[in-house]
This record gives sequence, structure tokens and C-alpha cells, in this order.
Amino acid sequence: MSTSFLVHGLGLIGYQYIKSVFEKGKIYIHARKNPAKLRCPDCNSHKLKLKGTITRQFKALPLGKKQIILMVTIQRIQCKECRCLKQIKLGFAEPKKTYTRAFARYVLELLKFSTIKDVACHLNISWDTVKEIQKKYLLKNFSKPKLSKLEQIAIDEISIGKKHKYLTIVLDLKTGAIVFVADGKDSNSLEPFWKQIKRARANIKAVAIDMSPAYIKAVSANLPNAVIVFDHFHIIKLFNEKLSELRRKVYHETTDYLKTQALKGIRWILLKNPENLDENKNEKEHLEKALRVNKPLAIAYYLKEDLRQLWSQENKEEAEKFLEDWIDKARASEVAMLKKFSNTLSAHRTGILAYYDYPISTGPLEGTNNKIKTMQRQSYGFRDKEFFKLKIFAIHQSRYALIG
Repeated sequence: MSTSFLVHGLGLIGYQYIKSVFEKGKIYIHARKNPAKLRCPDCNSHKLKLKGTITRQFKALPLGKKQIILMVTIQRIQCKECRCLKQIKLGFAEPKKTYTRAFARYVLELLKFSTIKDVACHLNISWDTVKEIQKKYLLKNFSKPKLSKLEQIAIDEISIGKKHKYLTIVLDLKTGAIVFVADGKDSNSLEPFWKQIKRARANIKAVAIDMSPAYIKAVSANLPNAVIVFDHFHIIKLFNEKLSELRRKVYHETTDYLKTQALKGIRWILLKNPENLDENKNEKEHLEKALRVNKPLAIAYYLKEDLRQLWSQENKEEAEKFLEDWIDKARASEVAMLKKFSNTLSAHRTGILAYYDYPISTGPLEGTNNKIKTMQRQSYGFRDKEFFKLKIFAIHQSRYALIG
């Protein structure tokens, strides 16, 4: 076997080939360090005394379906210069590991489009070994996100399972990278992030959040110079929730049988955008019939469609006029739900209109949250929470189908 195969194929630089043994579908390649290249691991001196050897096994890159096991003779030396008594450095593998660096890189490549379990089965190694390789890579590259260049961020929470477990996530809106993950969904969960921001001296100019009082208070207290932008998707979502409550209330209060029948099955139709109504299911006709028989519901529905136009005005001044007009219409409607919601918009108008200064939202973070849920579902959960968080930090670099 040529020395070039040891170098380029197996990553063994400065080693000599001894022999190969084929046994039970595996290839055992015996090698040792070239005596002329032995050096002291401490002072790099070549003045050494040989003090015996041991043989260790290492998983190497497979050859097709055949496993390759390296049987490396490791020399123990005593340095005549610094007097240390140690084994020589391996070079091709990390200390105390049973696989080569090249093998670890191969595992990481496979993990881009396969699950940990599949990679483990393919390479005939344990699930824990694959996880160990990936976790070490994630710790090295993603455990300490760079925060100094943060300018625009989004903050939101994500549900990660039963019993109301949540994670609070912060996203860099310019790069799409997640820069902070913490347990819980209250303002206290962000305390470590504020400390990291101060240490990094980041100049955050805008923050996209929902209208959560806890987030508003936390951002205002820790980033007093940043502009708060209320996410328009959350505003429409909140209105849809109120619209569903109104439909439910109207349905239970209606005594007329025909009106009751018209209101049946329109919950999801009410929440759809008009352009998404299914003609094959006669959703448009069903909706029109329901709106004809109930005036408050009709007013709320049409005002919902009107509210969507708030974020497509030509400029901030036009948007402010539009918002004031919408609030006036809602208050004049005599529908209690609309009056209450108009008060909410009025109290948060500064953050709503700030969209025209910084057109950002938590939309990219919502998309990332969906990726996280997919990753969690495909992996059937994570026993190691630190590993799970590291996977979240790296999720923006996923180029293939998400894996567990």
C-alpha cells in the first residue's frame, strides 16, 4: 500500500504502512509513525529515547461498504532535552477518541441529509458516537454567537412540547441566524441576552416583537434607544382570535334556526383571506350567506380585511391616517369586540407605525420556529437540552431536508 493512500485516503501524515488484514468484512490496516519523524510532544526535540509501544484501534473512512480499522502502533518516548516521558502525538485523531478526524468530517457531511440513527447504522457505530461528533462541532462553531454587529432583531417564543414548555428565541434579521435561546417565555428568560448585548456593545436599532407587555417592558428597559416594531402578523392573528370569539358568541346567542345554520362551519372560512377561499367547496357563497344574516359579524369581517391594508400604504403619514380612520370606524360600529380592539391598536400605534421606519417583522422567526418543530418531531424529541439548543443555533445553515 502506498504512503499517499495513508495520507490522502486515511489522513495519516508521517506514518508507515506495515500490513493489511481482511477479517469478517473489515479491513485492518496496520501502520506506525516513521521513526525519522518522531518528535517530543512538549518541546518538539528529535533527541529521544524509545520506551516501548502500544497498539490502538481507530475507525477510518470506509471503503465502499467495508469498514476500515486502523491498527496504529504508538511509540512511547523520553525526551533527552526536557526529560518528559509521553506517547507521541497522533496528529490524525483527537486525544482519547477512537475515530480519525477524517472519519468525524465524513460523519458531519452525512448528517446534512440523514438522521443520527441512519448515520450510526450506515457506519456501524453507536448513536452516541455520532451525537458526540456533531455536538463537538456545534459547540465549536455555534455556542458563542457574535453579537457585536446586531442591528435588527426579532424576539418570540416557541412551544417545544407538552406541559406548556417554551423557549424564547432571538433572531438576527439581517443574517437569519438565531443568536439566543433560553428556557421559558417571560421577560426573565431574556436577562442573559441583555448582559451579552452590553458586553458585545451591540448597537441594536430595531426590535420586532408581538404586543406582549412583558416583551415591551423588557426591550424598553434594556434597549431604550431601539425602535420597537409590533409584528403585523401577530396583530392580524390577534384580530382573528377576537373574530372567532365573536362568531362563537353570535352563534350561541342566535335563536333563529336559519341564521344558526348559516353560521355553522364558517369559523375557518372567516379567518381565510378572500383570495384563498375554495370555490369547489362553495366557501365564498357560505361566507356571504353568513355575513348577510348577522350585521356585527359582517362589520368585523370587512374591517379585518380593511386592516390588512394598513401595512401596504405609500408612506408612514398615509398609514397613520389609515389607522386613525380604521379606529374611528371600529368605535362607531357599536360592536364591543371592535371597540376593545380599536383601543388596543390606539395604545400601540407608535410600534405599529414604526413598521414604516423599519419594515421588519417576526415572520422570519416564525419560519425558523416551524423548522425547529419539524426537527424536533423528526427526532422524536431531544433528551439532551444543550444539544437541542445547539442544533437550533445552527438551523439557519440547513441546506437539506431537516433531520433529527
